[in-house]
Amino acid sequence: MARTETDLSSALWRKSSYSNGSGGDCVEVVVGLSDVVPVRDSKLQEGPVLLIPPTAWTTFIATLPR
Repeated sequence: MARTETDLSSALWRKSSYSNGSGGDCVEVVVGLSDVVPVRDSKLQEGPVLLIPPTAWTTFIATLPR
């Protein structure tokens, strides 16, 4: 059976290093979980969370310009 819930109540969220203090587009992620990478909008911390498989997250990060 597929996992349908992830307890993030004690998660430590990390804001993107590309975030700025002017209220721009920002994301936060939880690192250190083995089976999922939670991602959320830092401006809507009580809003929805995307749960991304680690392999998809690694591929996404690798495609970003440096």
